[in-house]
Amino acid sequence: MYPLFVKKVCIDWNRVPANRYLNRIPALKDVEEIPFRSPVTYFAGENGTGKSTLLEGIAVAYGFNPEGGSRNYSFSTYDTHSELWEAITLVRGIRQKKWGYFLRAESFYNVATKEMEYADISHPSMNFHERSHGESFLALMQSRLSSPGLYILDEPEAALSPQRQLTLLLEIKKAVEIGAQFVIASHSPILLGYPGAEILSFDRGRIEKIQYEATESYQVTEMFINNREYLLKRLFSNEQEDSE
Repeated sequence: MYPLFVKKVCIDWNRVPANRYLNRIPALKDVEEIPFRSPVTYFAGENGTGKSTLLEGIAVAYGFNPEGGSRNYSFSTYDTHSELWEAITLVRGIRQKKWGYFLRAESFYNVATKEMEYADISHPSMNFHERSHGESFLALMQSRLSSPGLYILDEPEAALSPQRQLTLLLEIKKAVEIGAQFVIASHSPILLGYPGAEILSFDRGRIEKIQYEATESYQVTEMFINNREYLLKRLFSNEQEDSE
């Protein structure tokens, strides 16, 4: 395995004002260090548990634009990122950063627009707006994962079909083989299944390493597939009772 670009995330909570919502996120508020041990690390957990907040903080602390893009992107459509990045110190590996990318599903449209503005003769635009959302996502990943670097992906499954998620897994594998490192927030039971990945759960009010089969994404999907008719009957029955 290649040395990692980022080995550890350290958080100094003295640099976060006491009245900020960051101090009220159970999984984050007492965390001082998060080590990375694998070239692919997943942040898993329910909505609102702090996955994307931490991912964003790491990305901005590393030098990425808050809305996404490569380290060369510098723009702001609407500032929504927290000040967590100011409290983060990244313990970097011995390798020099060469390339990397921060992908955010929620602000991909803005990045795609800027990509057109930044284009020139030497770097022609990929015209993401002329493709479907899913096609643009995948085309971006296939074009950007060609070099060693740190890749931070926030819910990349948002625009991808199950088939395209499998394709993304293959692209991640190819990138890891040439020395890339990934930190990914995801709900996808397909993406979370990457072999050898470390999965950090934000559920239960703390960050802890768990096995793939212990993720809620896997368990809920397995339960639905194996008991679809029963679960839907119970779900719809409860909904009807609540409305009466």
